[in-house]
Amino acid sequence: MGLVVLAILAAAVVVVLLYNQLVRLRNASESAWSDVDVQLKRRHELIPNLVETVKGYATHEKTAFDAVTKARAQAMQASTPEAKSAAEGGLSSTLKSLFAIAEAYPELKANQNFLSLQGELSVLEEAIQNARRYYNAVVRDLNTRCEAFPSNLVANSFGFSKKQYFELDSAEERTPPRVQFEH
Repeated sequence: MGLVVLAILAAAVVVVLLYNQLVRLRNASESAWSDVDVQLKRRHELIPNLVETVKGYATHEKTAFDAVTKARAQAMQASTPEAKSAAEGGLSSTLKSLFAIAEAYPELKANQNFLSLQGELSVLEEAIQNARRYYNAVVRDLNTRCEAFPSNLVANSFGFSKKQYFELDSAEERTPPRVQFEH
């Protein structure tokens, strides 16, 4: 009789430990996603300043400016990691076209405001990449716990589920916008 009680007690302890690990990972993934979101919002706030600065020199490039503005709006509206991944990939592509336009204007490349904005974007791109890596690492750990035995039994019993990674879809989208010019 004592062995049965001891076995039940041990099983209960294991369930509690596994449950607490899953809670910690779920909370860490939500916090990491919040960090990604904050960095993306900072990027979204910087883009109109970049567009306006380039507009001052390249007024006839309206199509490119409209594309950046539209891509930014789509990225701001996306809410899930999958939707954000797709929207941010599109935004990165349009930013590349904006910097390609800027390369054609030597006076713009020398503009201090543009150079400052360019530097800020470079720092933000690195911060986004770091936040995305951390988020994906936490999601990997959570997803592993949700699939591995015996923690999968606890995860299924208490409604824990796998989360989506924040990934870019194509090789082109994985390349950050070029924000440095040669003089």
